[in-house]
Amino acid sequence: MSEGKEDAKEPTGEAQEPAPAAAAAEPAAEPAAEDQAAALEARLAEAEDRLLRAMAETENVRRRAEKERTDAARYGAAALAKDLLGVCDNLRRALDAVGAEDRAGDARLNALAEGVEMTERELLAAFARNGIKRLEPMDEPFDYDRHQAMMQVENSGKPKGTVVQLLQPGYVLHDRLLRPAMVGVAAGHPGEEAPKKVDTTA
Repeated sequence: MSEGKEDAKEPTGEAQEPAPAAAAAEPAAEPAAEDQAAALEARLAEAEDRLLRAMAETENVRRRAEKERTDAARYGAAALAKDLLGVCDNLRRALDAVGAEDRAGDARLNALAEGVEMTERELLAAFARNGIKRLEPMDEPFDYDRHQAMMQVENSGKPKGTVVQLLQPGYVLHDRLLRPAMVGVAAGHPGEEAPKKVDTTA
C-alpha cells in the first residue's frame, strides 16, 4: 500500500518542471517592446519634421503676401504715373515756348501761361503726395542708376562727369525709377577724375 502512494506522488513532481520554461519566455518579449517604442519615436520625429516644414512654408507664404500687399500700395500708381509724365513734359514745353516778352506784351497770353503754370504745379503736387519726385540733376555728379547720358559737353568748365545740361527731367516713385533724367555730361580734361556720387535720397 505504501508503494502505491509513493508512485502516485511522482507525477506531481514531474508536472512542476515546465515552470522555468515559462519564465524564460518573459525576456523575449522585451526586444519587441523596444522595437515598438523606437518605431513610435521615429514616426513622432517624422511628424514633427513635417509640422515644422509646414509651419515654415506657411510663414513664407505669409511674408510673400505681405510684401505683395506692401508693394501694391507703394508702387500701384507706377503705370498711371508713367502715363502722366508725358503730360507734365508737354506743360513744361508749352511754358518754355512762351517768352517773358511775349507774356508781358499780351495779357491774354500771359493769363493762358499762368493757367498752364498752375496746372503744372497741381500735377507736381499730386505727384509729390503719391511719392513721385522729379529728378533735375543740374551740376550733380552723373548717376548711372538715375541718369541717361545723351552727350558729352566739352569745355564746360565743370569737373568730368558733372551734369551740365538737362534735356529731360527724370522721375522716381519712392525708391523705384520711373524714368531716367536725360542729361549732357561734362567731358572734363584728360586724366581728370570724375566727382564722387552724392546720395541725394536722404
